[in-house]
Amino acid sequence: MNYNNTLEFAQEYDKADKLSGFRKKFFFPELKGNEAVYFCGNSLGLQPKTASAALQQELNDWAKFAVEGHFHAKEPWFSYETMFNKPLAKIVGAMPSEVCAMGSLTNNLHLLMVSFYRPSTKRFKIICEEEAFASDQYALESQVKFHGYNPDEAIVELKPRTGEFTLRTEDILTQIEELKDELALVLIGGVNYYTGQAFDMKSITGAAHKAGAIAGFDLAHAVGNILTNLHDWNVDFACWCSYKYLNSGPGSVAGIFVHEKHGNNSKLPRFAGWWGNNRDTRFKMEKGFVPALGADGWQLSNAPIFSMAVHKAALDIFDEAGIESLRSKSEQLTGFLEFIVDEINNQQSTVNGQHIKILTPRNKNERGCQLSLVFSENGKQIHEQLLKARIISDWRNPDVIRLAPAPLYNSFEDVWKFGDELNKLVK
Repeated sequence: MNYNNTLEFAQEYDKADKLSGFRKKFFFPELKGNEAVYFCGNSLGLQPKTASAALQQELNDWAKFAVEGHFHAKEPWFSYETMFNKPLAKIVGAMPSEVCAMGSLTNNLHLLMVSFYRPSTKRFKIICEEEAFASDQYALESQVKFHGYNPDEAIVELKPRTGEFTLRTEDILTQIEELKDELALVLIGGVNYYTGQAFDMKSITGAAHKAGAIAGFDLAHAVGNILTNLHDWNVDFACWCSYKYLNSGPGSVAGIFVHEKHGNNSKLPRFAGWWGNNRDTRFKMEKGFVPALGADGWQLSNAPIFSMAVHKAALDIFDEAGIESLRSKSEQLTGFLEFIVDEINNQQSTVNGQHIKILTPRNKNERGCQLSLVFSENGKQIHEQLLKARIISDWRNPDVIRLAPAPLYNSFEDVWKFGDELNKLVK
């Protein structure tokens, strides 16, 4: 795609964009009385305009039916979570029975590790990427300690080569092979929150299985962002949140994937709860847990209806747009952002020595919509000045500005506006 760093170019591509109408389905924050350019969908997606009505429907049913809403609400609460199986399966590349909207991200990760981190005297090590999201680090540390191992010995962090910012796939596969006799689990973020690197989950899963280990992924920054095919890749398990690219609201219900080869194994160890029991016998209240087939069998408590109502409203929009179309636009949007940053960088470095590093891989197959930028000087001040110019980006210590032009609601003109303002700031 041949880019041109002009407002006219951006507006022409927006006119040709078949997804441009989806922008009107979301509320944008306002700064100084004007709509902001919002590039923080990798932290919290925008609110769908349909969210309020969806939530109000459940409030109305609660008022009208009280406890009988479990069976007489417009969408009966007893089986509410089943509405999410098909749309989530499309997004992550799974069978409907392999996914479930439930819980919260880190709670779900712990529940899945109960089943899939089964260390032995010989096999007890976990491979993860260096600087994984803090919550994942804490979960891994506590699980390892719970089983009586030292995290410094049991957790092996993958580090980029000297002078590089991201991991090479061949280095990940080599590390898995070298640890194959001690390895119990490979647990990596599908997209690294800091650098924006998307990992080759298919190859990593294959290497883990060849080594006799389990392969799991935290898809918090991958779901709704990149194309995944979890079932065909033979991934063992995955978990994600819904409040980033899936636009389902702060702290909204999360989700899990469990491959059918595990989901249909009722003997697999797990922590059990009422809602994970076979639906046909759930209300008999009998002793003896009989797990529902598939990912549903990992549920603990009844569905959080209010957050799920907003989640459903968001997924309806997502389903209408289509993950393949969104991914295609994402590649173009992020490519335009990359082009503009490179142009500014090339111009300004010859004038005042300012240099902008893009930490995120240049290969579109190794990234989602996020670019992580490091400035040679004044990065925090530039971030703050962008905010004053009504451009909302994300600052991560010590020196990274993260930008995520989300294809569902961001435009080429948004990207151009950012570039125009950045160009002024770095002069």
